[in-house]
Amino acid sequence: MALPKAMRLKGHRTFDYIHKNSKKYHGKLMTLKIARSNPEILISHKYTYSLHNFKIAFAVSKKVSKKAVVRNKIRRVLQDYFLKNFNQEKNHKPYWLLVNLKAVDSHNYDFKLIEEFKYLIFKSGLFK
Repeated sequence: MALPKAMRLKGHRTFDYIHKNSKKYHGKLMTLKIARSNPEILISHKYTYSLHNFKIAFAVSKKVSKKAVVRNKIRRVLQDYFLKNFNQEKNHKPYWLLVNLKAVDSHNYDFKLIEEFKYLIFKSGLFK
């Protein structure tokens, strides 16, 4: 199940903003970057619905795996976990979250990825 379109981040200016203005949480397998939302950046993408809501992006580098199939599988696992375990009523928080996977051999580490993702989310205080 993919993320609803209203929850996705897109555009290089959005990612530049997150990289410059975020608070970072580091784990062994991934890094979370959390920034206050800046809806003016998304206006050019015709996002008029839910500009101030929580948005998330998962970035899986080619350093994790050269195969797009593997990178997409990792992204789907994290997205599914997020959608199943975090309620929509908490979707009103005006934050943007970027999840960057580190260049670690991630084959068959689904459980470890999910555990670290959950740990970093709760460590950030974004969801309780």
